[in-house]
Amino acid sequence: MVISMSLMNSQTILVEARQLLEAPLPELPKPELPELPKPELPELPKPEFPELPPKPELPKFEVPQLPELPTFPHLPELPKPTLPTIPKDINPSHSTASP
Repeated sequence: MVISMSLMNSQTILVEARQLLEAPLPELPKPELPELPKPELPELPKPEFPELPPKPELPKFEVPQLPELPTFPHLPELPKPTLPTIPKDINPSHSTASP
């Protein structure tokens, strides 16, 4: 009974929604806004800044000499590692774990 009452209630809402969609809307006149004058900003006086004194001359600093680095002992060249090659006669579709 509760389910049937809730179904009836949902149909009433659908009918009311359809009636709202089908109702003609009255045409309202577009309101006219009065023309407003453009606001004018007053001119602000330009600030006067005092003159800056000239930049003082900075003394030039000497660049210190770096000591020479000691030479490193010669390291022997190591062979580059290589990956093992896969034989071409093996078919990768065959697995070794087949029953």
